[in-house]
Amino acid sequence: MAAHDFEILDDRFQRCIRTSANVDRLFTGCRWTEGPVYFPAHRSLVFSDIPNDRMLRFDEESELVSIFRRPAEYTNGNTLDRQGRLISCQHGARRVIRTEHDGSITVLADRVDGKRLNSPNDVVVKSDDSIWFTDPTYGIDSNYEGHLAPSEIGDRCVYRIDARTHRVSKVADGFKQPNGLAFSVDERRLYIVDSGVGHGHGLMRVFDVRDDGSLGRADVFARYEHGVFDGLRVDVDGRIWTSAGEAVICYEPDGTLLGRIRFPERVSNLTFGGPKRNRLYVTATSSLYSVLVAVSGAKTV
Repeated sequence: MAAHDFEILDDRFQRCIRTSANVDRLFTGCRWTEGPVYFPAHRSLVFSDIPNDRMLRFDEESELVSIFRRPAEYTNGNTLDRQGRLISCQHGARRVIRTEHDGSITVLADRVDGKRLNSPNDVVVKSDDSIWFTDPTYGIDSNYEGHLAPSEIGDRCVYRIDARTHRVSKVADGFKQPNGLAFSVDERRLYIVDSGVGHGHGLMRVFDVRDDGSLGRADVFARYEHGVFDGLRVDVDGRIWTSAGEAVICYEPDGTLLGRIRFPERVSNLTFGGPKRNRLYVTATSSLYSVLVAVSGAKTV
């Protein structure tokens, strides 16, 4: 990747990147990569290849890729909880699961008010151990990333799993297709992407997070005319890094667009990894990429 593939729109972006850095394609041959999650203890990254119904593992030391799970129930988004366990959203089984340290599976959510979820998409864990996830219909809209089926809920919402009671409750609605989500560093705000607004445009809202676990006022955080937002992450200084078309773009917490890193494929998601959390791993259509940046990702739990 050449320096001109880094587009600086605000001088503050110069402090976030190094234009001399290489974007490395680490693996290819997938159909639609998603859900990258970094395991610090193992120096490895797990990510999803949804249409191929598999999860893959990239070893940071050997740079080898192996099968992590297949079949994988068309897994999409992944994250870690505070105990280092893998939390995954499964389109196929229409549920949120946890992989225990012994490899067994615990179902965390598959229904709300007695009705099956649509197809959980992306997931984050708050420091109080509550689990928050989005539930669009992508996995039941066709047989490509799940199983064609009608929606039992009849809506596309965002949910919270209480860490103590395990109750699944709706925290936000009014979305066309809720997608990526991430908390601010202080967890007082929750950024949620709506990837169903149409016309190839991106829309991201930000919600106030109340102490009781509910969401308050919602504002439009960003609109983007050059690609649909999908996954996102926050760095230690509160900047928002999100996929948008064939790029990863970066916003200041005040909504200022700082710049773009261009990729040769449509980007789906990203996460920070490496010992310093300054290696940006990017899933993009058929491939996994990485690029070193000059900032570190926020600790997610």
